[in-house]
Amino acid sequence: MSAVRQSAANDDTPRIGADCCDGAVFADYLTSKSAPKPTNDYIPKSDPSAFVATDENGDETLSLFVENLHCAACIHKIESYLLAQTGVTKARVNMSTKRLAVAWQIGQAEPTSLMQGIAALGYPVTPYDPSDLADIKETEDKRLISALAVSGFAASNVMLLSVAIWSGHASDMGEGTRTLFHWISALIALPAVAYAGQPFFQSAYKALKSGGTNMDVPISLAVILASIMSIQQTMVGAEHAYFDASITLLFFLLVGRYLDQRARSKACSAASQLLGLQARAATVIEPSGQRRSIRTRDIEPGMIVYVAPGEGIPVDGDVQHGQSEIDVALITGESIPRHAETGSQVFAGTINLTGPLEVQATASADNTLLSEIVRLMETAEQGRAKYVRIADRIAGIYAPVVHVLAALTFFGWLLLGDANWQTSLMTSIAVLIITCPCAIGLAVPAVQVVASGRLLQAGVLLKSGDALERLAEIDTVVFDKTGTLTLGQPQLVGGTYTDDALKLASALASHSRHPLSRALSSTFDPDQSYEFKNICEVPGYGLEAELDGKRVRLGRREWCGNAPEDKHSTHMELYLSCGLVKPARFEFQDTLRPDSLETIDKLRGAGFKIELLSGDISSVVQATAKALNIDTWQAECLPAEKAAHLNALAARGSKVLMVGDGLNDAPSLVAAHISMSPANAVDVSQTASDLIFQGKELKPVFDAIHISRKAVRLVKQNFALAILYNICAVPLAMAGLVTPLIAAVAMSSSSLIVTLNALRLRILR
Repeated sequence: MSAVRQSAANDDTPRIGADCCDGAVFADYLTSKSAPKPTNDYIPKSDPSAFVATDENGDETLSLFVENLHCAACIHKIESYLLAQTGVTKARVNMSTKRLAVAWQIGQAEPTSLMQGIAALGYPVTPYDPSDLADIKETEDKRLISALAVSGFAASNVMLLSVAIWSGHASDMGEGTRTLFHWISALIALPAVAYAGQPFFQSAYKALKSGGTNMDVPISLAVILASIMSIQQTMVGAEHAYFDASITLLFFLLVGRYLDQRARSKACSAASQLLGLQARAATVIEPSGQRRSIRTRDIEPGMIVYVAPGEGIPVDGDVQHGQSEIDVALITGESIPRHAETGSQVFAGTINLTGPLEVQATASADNTLLSEIVRLMETAEQGRAKYVRIADRIAGIYAPVVHVLAALTFFGWLLLGDANWQTSLMTSIAVLIITCPCAIGLAVPAVQVVASGRLLQAGVLLKSGDALERLAEIDTVVFDKTGTLTLGQPQLVGGTYTDDALKLASALASHSRHPLSRALSSTFDPDQSYEFKNICEVPGYGLEAELDGKRVRLGRREWCGNAPEDKHSTHMELYLSCGLVKPARFEFQDTLRPDSLETIDKLRGAGFKIELLSGDISSVVQATAKALNIDTWQAECLPAEKAAHLNALAARGSKVLMVGDGLNDAPSLVAAHISMSPANAVDVSQTASDLIFQGKELKPVFDAIHISRKAVRLVKQNFALAILYNICAVPLAMAGLVTPLIAAVAMSSSSLIVTLNALRLRILR
């Protein structure tokens, strides 16, 4: 990805005026001097140093799980604080997964200090370890269920007393009986409010203690004010008290939060789900032959791991003994098992189906293919795309606006209307409850994490946070040929060469990953007797090296000298030149992907323009274009020429998806509006593309476009739902047409509807 694109995708600069607190407090967060100071009162549960990694920019990175995170205002407070710290280059919180990704220049920040600073804001954090997430979520669920049970029990009992009071039967018995009923209601409701309100009260207290606020502050304020007003009314023997409203309000808020949390769990990170499938323990065979069980994270390269039938393979490695069928659907998306035998390479996350295997580990648990895929997906899920930035700006101003509206409502009803202070207060409480930015904050992240999981099911990995948005905008698809429309597994089928030329070419080709070079090098085992010097690969041309003082080239015909040309050949070709020797020609035959024609027909039917750009000879490219019904094609294109063509398309207003193998197409992949590459098991992160698709089929290209367009539509729908909710709900509450109970149901329903709307992407066909 280009530097410009990275800058746009990872724009984490603070937005002035977009915070959850007032202007003065917000300004404090932008300067490290007045930001909350780390406190030694908070001790991280886990040593964060073991979780620190290094990213592609050379910065140290750490992923953290954030507690007490309930709204986008919380997100902005955390990000603003971190970005104000010396050396911190990036901070991004995902509301759906509650995951914080922070990066800093090496040696410029200390992870424990950063964690203490975040905790001082009111948000305890722990290193983001997916294996522990289930326990954390279970603890949160139990906490909410316990509070929900207490509030529900209290609400039902207080409501029974309230029925007698509101129906007038208690009043008929006299003022003393009515007041007694109020005091009994208080004895039931107040302890229940104190206990069941803890999820809101603790979060609000920590936010206020740090000098800011969050959306739990107005919720807590509403519940406490309703309770205080009820006590006051009871003490003076008033006709009405509102204990039933305060505890029932809390009950509905807890119901909404629990349902919202369960819905978010359904939309949780696909990356976390992947790591959840990884084996936690492995059986290692000692040199003595004894077997012992160890944690997967303790496996080191060189260890021999025993994998029984039905078990997951815990680490990448080579089969040393045994043969079996391997379910590789998690890695490649293919439903047909692969055969593995001695010498075969296997990967973590796949399933051993039929026979026992002894596998020699070639990577640690943190460096497996599965971990690499997870890192790619987490990067994409944490990305700050255009719609995320819009949501952040909208949601950031909600909290101060909520308090202002509630105050205006109270004084407006009190001064301009004929209502008493009790009615004015209850109306302002409804305003405090009903205005919530959770729906706005969830509008994009919920869709983003569901879409990444849906793409994974289709065999596609996201590498860029804004890839979904850009992919949904395309109108033209440009394909490379070798390794893209074809399987990239060509076979040597002929040519004009000697055995010595073939042996030399095979040895030189072993230094390249190009499909034709791989096909050539697989003809012989690499001959170590050739002492090549100054080996370099010239993109679009081939390999060049020195051998015994002579220049050796393997690549395009015109680059390798005066080689004969067969204009009628429909094979791919490589040429070998060595000094003054007449260049040798090697001919290869590749196979189209089995569904290439069907996929291209679908793309054309969906209204996309299709083009083919290839560096291969005209006869081969023409034959491929004809077989796939592609009218616009160019052959013998150098990488710079491909990039120039894509730039020309962009200048004409086209939004281009470039699908290339990424081996010599890096300039064109970067030049395109969005890029996509096929990849085998070892190439998933070695390309410049924004998306990677697995397997032998081309269908994931069409699926990815379809999913991206649906995802963008859902994001827009979520924005519309959230904005429409607030446009309708806030005026109704200020007009006194909404009770606090209805406000609680409406507020909880708004965020729940947004999350459920995002989950529709999971059932997309």
